[in-house]
Amino acid sequence: MLRTMSKPSLVIAAVALALLAQAPKNSYELDVAGTQRWMDSGVDVQAGDTLLITATGALRFAQSKENGPEGLSRGWRDLVRALPINEAGRGALIGRIGSNEAAQPFPVGSRREIHPPRAGRLFLGINQTANESAEGSFHVKIEFTGRGSAAARAPAAVNLPRVTAEHVDKLPSRIADKDGNAGDRVNFLILGSEEKMRQAFQAAGWVQVDRSTKDALLHGVFASLSKQAYTQLPMSELNLFGRAQDFGMAHADPIAVVAARHHLRLWKAPIEIGGQTLWVGAGTHDIGFERDQRNNSVTHKIDPEVDKERDFIGQSLNETGLVAKLEMVTPSQPITGAKTATGGSFRSDGKTLVIYLTPSENDSTGAFADLFCSVLQQENPDGGDWGGCDQYLHARGKSDLALAAMPGRRRVLIVPGIMNSCASNAPAFQEGQQHLRDKHGLTVELLAVPNDSCEANARQIAQYLREHMRADSRKYIVVGYSKGAPDLQVALATEPDAASAVAAFITVAGAIGGSPIADALPGLADRWMQQLNLGGCKGDLSTGLKSLRRDVRQAFLARYPNPVVPTFSLAAVSDKTTTSKMLQQAWQLLSVFDPEQDAQLTKRDAIVPGATYLGAARADHLAVALPFDKSEDKAVRAVMDKGRYPRAALLEALVRFVDRSQ
Repeated sequence: MLRTMSKPSLVIAAVALALLAQAPKNSYELDVAGTQRWMDSGVDVQAGDTLLITATGALRFAQSKENGPEGLSRGWRDLVRALPINEAGRGALIGRIGSNEAAQPFPVGSRREIHPPRAGRLFLGINQTANESAEGSFHVKIEFTGRGSAAARAPAAVNLPRVTAEHVDKLPSRIADKDGNAGDRVNFLILGSEEKMRQAFQAAGWVQVDRSTKDALLHGVFASLSKQAYTQLPMSELNLFGRAQDFGMAHADPIAVVAARHHLRLWKAPIEIGGQTLWVGAGTHDIGFERDQRNNSVTHKIDPEVDKERDFIGQSLNETGLVAKLEMVTPSQPITGAKTATGGSFRSDGKTLVIYLTPSENDSTGAFADLFCSVLQQENPDGGDWGGCDQYLHARGKSDLALAAMPGRRRVLIVPGIMNSCASNAPAFQEGQQHLRDKHGLTVELLAVPNDSCEANARQIAQYLREHMRADSRKYIVVGYSKGAPDLQVALATEPDAASAVAAFITVAGAIGGSPIADALPGLADRWMQQLNLGGCKGDLSTGLKSLRRDVRQAFLARYPNPVVPTFSLAAVSDKTTTSKMLQQAWQLLSVFDPEQDAQLTKRDAIVPGATYLGAARADHLAVALPFDKSEDKAVRAVMDKGRYPRAALLEALVRFVDRSQ
């Protein structure tokens, strides 16, 4: 016999049911068919949430083999396919937050953990062209493994300097061609460091375009060798502040890039506002071709409604979560209509968009430079005369920090890069290892893993950590140089107990995002081995190089996007005068991709996403860690003529900085 509930009980039950109805659902399952490019998942996300997306199933394109959620391996035909994600496999599962054009897609594959940078609706789709479809579907499970707090969801409260109409009035209002003919109007400004600016554009899906036809040819060759569509078509040089643009950016599909693309030019202003770098930009949207009225040649036709491109630039950057504020400023004499240098007309409301970038919490370049300079000047562990410390870092530092005794509560383990198993006479940070042992009494170990895949080396690293933790419970500060960085990264993310043995992870010129050299010119490694007289190598060099391909490393980052332990990254950046003869060819080729590189890696590929950034060493990829400049072989010293670097001071500064942050 059922008992009648009392009135208070009914109220409590009603409240409980109401709370259950309001509680967010934590798990969703759905199917994404190969016939649709984008599908509304019905799942709303917030900044600070953590989602795990897993997928199974298969698709089949006409005349293609079956593929899973990772997509088909890229082939030559992908060079002319306008895929939403250029570097992902055709037919891969992809996602994005938001339905608008500015929302940047990201690869999902069979497994992806995401941390949305801002609130929005999750959309899932297939990495395919707009006019194709595939048979089959993927079964997708979406799980919230963490919900963002109210503090995480709220916009960060930061003190920002303000760009006023008076500031805008002091800037040029139009850009010009080489003959001084006025062109596009200045329609947006960015306030923030160069590093933060580059990071925001990259996250928003913009690419830096080539400066010349020669660069375009080289870049196109690299792109085709790695089976990626070429999207960096050159942009003509226009002038502001008496010089051509510092950066040209494009946001485009591979095929449409020739005729239609979002693009912009950026100049670093000669003034700062509130201590922040000011970038002055002009953005237009190419929509086809027209006759250049100056010389009757063919030129790009821009959309005359230029405010649309200004707004698209702001919206695309805002989607990344790296923008603190967008604001419109009206100059005292707004330009509402005019003709470009080529004779085309444009219309505008005359307002200038100001994009305030969020100050980086993970940028410790200044603090690390102070520590490095203090170690170099006060201890000089490398011996000899080194001069000013700003010769060795791309940041100015002070040398007056008090250097306390280094506690022995942590051990140091160095995992060097590819070919280090061959170079037993030139181990990574040789001078620094001995200095830390002799001067500071630290336990410093070197694990020279073979030339093998990151996964195979990760297993060896994990085994080493397990064995050494049995005899000594002190955790390690692990230092990964070159390929040693992704080897350690894979171990920490995938091998049981590896992370529990590590207090912190430092990457030095680490191949985190892969290397264009590994993509296109693996034969260079054989030449370097001959020049450096390297023999008796362990492992298979070709297997090791395959792990350094950009698609391989980017796929790993997509699957494991966040550091497992506290992580710190130091890049290396050299110019032509600070690059050894042996690496000059590689430096020349890599400069096509990015002027900030070390002849093996671009700067952005040497930084772990989410890591504390320590800056960039002024050195090429080998000089920053390997003592080839001290080789007894004259032929080696001859080809490593720019190899002198205070590596012992660098290693001590890295260990000191990380140890005091724990």
